[in-house]
Amino acid sequence: MNYQSFIQSVLEDASIIADAKFGNVSGFIKEHDPNQVLTEADLAIGKLIVEKIKRDYPEYNVIDEEAGVIDNGSQFTWVVDPIDGTSNFASGVPTYGIMLGLLDGNTPIAGGIALPYFKEITIAEKGQGAFCNGKKISVSREINLRDSLIAYGIDGHHEDPIGTKKEVEIVGNLVLAIRNLRSSNSAFDIIMVAKGGYGGALNKNSKIWDNIAPQIIVEEAGGLYTDYYGKLLDYSNPLKRTQEYFTYCTASPELHKQLQDIIHGA
Repeated sequence: MNYQSFIQSVLEDASIIADAKFGNVSGFIKEHDPNQVLTEADLAIGKLIVEKIKRDYPEYNVIDEEAGVIDNGSQFTWVVDPIDGTSNFASGVPTYGIMLGLLDGNTPIAGGIALPYFKEITIAEKGQGAFCNGKKISVSREINLRDSLIAYGIDGHHEDPIGTKKEVEIVGNLVLAIRNLRSSNSAFDIIMVAKGGYGGALNKNSKIWDNIAPQIIVEEAGGLYTDYYGKLLDYSNPLKRTQEYFTYCTASPELHKQLQDIIHGA
């Protein structure tokens, strides 16, 4: 089935809301996670997307970061992140995105990411390639990590300061092995990987909605998308896993191996 026109239309409409509210919103920190911010734009965009899914795919399940889970007993699940990079959005920083992905069982098969400030919508469907504003894109052809820009998203965890400091040690080793480090900690970084601007991106503190659309886009652009340690991501029983943390390491095949060597201390 072709989902691309639906994803394109939804992300276009959602981008209109984001554009209208960008720079004119107030946000508050979520009680259960001090690293997360919520704005009225998140709620408005999430509502719009969920309503469109209910209209066009009423039998499909839905996971929305803010609205929660709609379980229709389907093998298909739409996964929605109304604003990825809400802290950026709420602070007037333009590196944020809107993400919509689709699972068939536990496999990402379609997805799209809008970067409203940059007027870009990137869409991919399994076996059909990845396209940004209609132009086919691909991951970096660079074969040397030292000549590559790498994005790394990191949050401080006051409940686990030792774990945070250990992660920073890995980041230090990474910085010494690459050209430069970048970090919007948002969908912007993923699109830069898919378009070949960045060689790769890593994050140890993401949720399921942060991964479905990015994975299919990067894979269709020719890259690898695994967990932080190089293993296949497991999305089994997705409706029951909205509170879990997922990790990712995504890059071209050549650079992915080099990133894994650093992570595993090779």
